[in-house]
Amino acid sequence: MDQVWLDASALARIETPAVVVDLDRVEANIARMTAAIGERGVALRPHAKTHKSLEFGRRQLAAGATGLTVATIGEAEVFADGGVDDLFVAYPIIAAGTKAERLRRLAERCSLSVGVDSVTGAESVASAVRGATRQPRVVVEVDCGGRRSGAHPSEAGALARHCQGLGLEVTGVFTHGGHGYAGSTARAGAADDEVSGLATAADSLRAEGIEPRVVSAGSTPTAALSARGPVTEERPGSYIFGDRQQAALAGQPLDAIALAVATTVVSHGTEGGFIIDAGAKILGKDVAPYLSGHGAVLGHGEPVVARVFDHHGVIEVVDGGSRPAIGAIVWVIPNHVCPVVNLVDEYVVARDGRLVDRWPVDARGRNS
Repeated sequence: MDQVWLDASALARIETPAVVVDLDRVEANIARMTAAIGERGVALRPHAKTHKSLEFGRRQLAAGATGLTVATIGEAEVFADGGVDDLFVAYPIIAAGTKAERLRRLAERCSLSVGVDSVTGAESVASAVRGATRQPRVVVEVDCGGRRSGAHPSEAGALARHCQGLGLEVTGVFTHGGHGYAGSTARAGAADDEVSGLATAADSLRAEGIEPRVVSAGSTPTAALSARGPVTEERPGSYIFGDRQQAALAGQPLDAIALAVATTVVSHGTEGGFIIDAGAKILGKDVAPYLSGHGAVLGHGEPVVARVFDHHGVIEVVDGGSRPAIGAIVWVIPNHVCPVVNLVDEYVVARDGRLVDRWPVDARGRNS
């Protein structure tokens, strides 16, 4: 990768490890996904858990997104505070304890949809918002093969009917084709599973007299493949930055990746490699069977971060590679960008190698 992430002047103004984003590439990624989904006649509701940032969310909305997806009530609160009015908590909400009052307050100040996949979840939501001046809409989550949360597609109608009996408005169904992350050859099958599972779920609602207005699929690897009837909405997240997973799975070129970690070589260790100041508390620990290591080091023979400790990343120099000097800054492309963002307080924002701003990770740590 030939990109100069930051010039010498900018590098002198940052402390490593730092998460650096190239704004030109971010904007290109936003435009590319918006066009790819829009030309299929499907709405785009990006998942903001990837960036957790008001600035990036606003750019997605300005480019044509119909609203934002979030994973938690806490994330929704941050984006609602920032003026985003249309939010979908795509998660099976259990509105217990203090979450019940938080959900109620949130629903009264923005256009809110929430996920449910059980009678217990539906009853908790109904209890939390009973008597509220404005209530959230409910979208039933179904499992299309990812084996995570979600009801069986054929049971979506019965759950939707129960929700209606509790006084909740049901607008549709959603799923996550997470098994598309199993490898590049899994993407198409996972997208087909999303489409067929959602079709079954939508028919299950219709059998109960409920017409689904929202039929929502979501994952970056499958988004462009599942954006077809009966799907009405896609919820990809990682596409805004890209990472090693997306490069391997979705055919995203490395030169489209918009986020890298600037890190300093702090030691040469004892085994011929080198040590950087980015460990698990910056890069996370996500690995995948089709990737080696915990991140890719740009240049120096393209080695990978072979091992991570809390604040150490261990790089083993490969044949033909070079070992940078202690004190040198190197750049790492992380395996999975989402947990990396949640580990830092701010983005260093760059254009053409210049440091142009620093943006907070507004919803960092808002995991409940």
